[in-house]
Amino acid sequence: MDIKPKYSAETVLITGSSSGIGYALAEIFAKHGCTLILSASHLPQLEEAARELSTYHVPVSLFPADLAEAGAAEKLYQSVKEAGFSPDILVNNAGFGLIGPADQLPMSQELEQLTVNILSLTALCKCFLPDLYRQGRGKILNVASTGAFQPGPYTASYFASKAYVYSYSRALHQEAKAHGVQVCTLCPGSTRTDFFRRAGVKTPALAMDPKVVAEYAYHSLMAGRAVAIPGLLNRLVRLVPAAVKLRVVGRIKGSASGL
Repeated sequence: MDIKPKYSAETVLITGSSSGIGYALAEIFAKHGCTLILSASHLPQLEEAARELSTYHVPVSLFPADLAEAGAAEKLYQSVKEAGFSPDILVNNAGFGLIGPADQLPMSQELEQLTVNILSLTALCKCFLPDLYRQGRGKILNVASTGAFQPGPYTASYFASKAYVYSYSRALHQEAKAHGVQVCTLCPGSTRTDFFRRAGVKTPALAMDPKVVAEYAYHSLMAGRAVAIPGLLNRLVRLVPAAVKLRVVGRIKGSASGL
């Protein structure tokens, strides 16, 4: 489906853009003629993404960065600025999740998860917000999850990290609009991405297509929405009491963990 441009942006920086929702968003922004700044941890996948996006004939620059490393977000910001870019839109899409009992998940992996999902996202917002405030315009899309709306047994730190993203981004939305800057929080449900493969579990049958999620996210961002929840089922599930969802999530994730 062709999407008519509603917003003229010079550049957009997307983290975690080599696959999944991040790549799908890059493709949509490319359709609008935006200059793309793509970042991900694995350069070969990033280069492949750039080759696929070359059909849109827009400038694409690659900035590989492992946001699980301390200080990587600040280094990414400096690299982008030193290259002469001033992004109009920041998409904090990079993130991953772990599934398993809290006492058994490797501590090093959980700390990397929290660094990517929370610390690097926060650092990138803090780096770019002053730039956006100075120009009096711009947008930030932070990717949370429907898991942000209740605790998640057997995904305890992942759901908690997305609850942080949701709360932090909602607060930024309120602050930033006074400066002409919009902050939108994307809360997708299960999506057919590398998330489940990386977590070592099967992708749910009802998982959404990342292109569908990305289109909904894009239109929500352009419409100035504070929160974007793609999928009618996901929006309805949000209305279920958190205590009920907590028990259901515990059973589902516990089963996925082999318990």
